[in-house]
Amino acid sequence: MASDRPAIFLVDDDSSVREAVSNLLESVGLRVKAFASTEEFLQVKKPDVPSCLILDVRLPGVGGLEFQEHLAKAGIPIPIVFITAYGDIPMTSRAIKAGAVELLTKPFQKKDLLAAIGQALDRDRARRKEQRSVSGLLSRFDTLTPRERQVLNFVAAGLTNKQAAAKLGLSEITVKIHRGNLMRKMEAKSFAELVQMAQKLDARFHR
Repeated sequence: MASDRPAIFLVDDDSSVREAVSNLLESVGLRVKAFASTEEFLQVKKPDVPSCLILDVRLPGVGGLEFQEHLAKAGIPIPIVFITAYGDIPMTSRAIKAGAVELLTKPFQKKDLLAAIGQALDRDRARRKEQRSVSGLLSRFDTLTPRERQVLNFVAAGLTNKQAAAKLGLSEITVKIHRGNLMRKMEAKSFAELVQMAQKLDARFHR
């Protein structure tokens, strides 16, 4: 799995299911790595590409739903598509509430599995894009002076230049200069975009 193509991981203790699903995914150009247990899955280094996990609900040892909780607590955000031979409404509700993309009951339709995988990969691409955006914001934020960070906080709070100046004990012109520096350093194309950046950073710092 050395390229930047999406990576699909499959965990199911039934070898016939692993073979059938792997063959299906490979037939449509997807690359897949199959495992018989969650322990095997955890031991393998994952490529830094859009990914998803197809996970059987009933497994020896740690079951699929418990493993979903483990991944969440460990901060591993891979989207999950559950498969099971014994699905019911409470199980489906628990999986979806915990963030699963879908829960499919065996024998599932090929098109349903491929659609669920497509949704999972789209979700992971969006998460990665947002992560890169926030990382870039944080890098630019690190270049700001302490005073510029204060002004940015007031921008996030919706204060005018005059109000910010009063809070900081500065002249309105000085605040305007700081705001101009913020626009340049944060690479904001407009004041509205700077406000959005400031609010995103504020949310990040106050989680």
